[in-house]
Amino acid sequence: MEIEVSIFFAKLWGAIFIIFGSLFIITGQLGKTIDMSDDKSFVISTGYLTLIMGLVTVILHNIWVMNWTIVITILGWSTLIKGIMKVGFPEQINKQAQQFKTKQKISAVALILFGAWLFYRAVS
Repeated sequence: MEIEVSIFFAKLWGAIFIIFGSLFIITGQLGKTIDMSDDKSFVISTGYLTLIMGLVTVILHNIWVMNWTIVITILGWSTLIKGIMKVGFPEQINKQAQQFKTKQKISAVALILFGAWLFYRAVS
């Protein structure tokens, strides 16, 4: 049962990262999204979605074993914490986001590679 949940989340997160990373490269949307982090209501509203995604991942996949599946658990916890930060401390998110502005392409490629690795783990 645990491995089935791990495979589901690897496919889900992998697909999300590949799609968003590709869109960031094609459309340049990452820079626009970073610019939108000045708007507290935008950060808070996206924070609720981030919090829910992290919470669902943590509830269904809080598996601390030393193999590739621990990455999903860490991803779930970091997403949950990020969601809490976005809802509770939106001004901090703007400061963090600015660090990625000069590294948009690198960040997008890293996102695609991480997503591809997750997806590969799920299908292999």
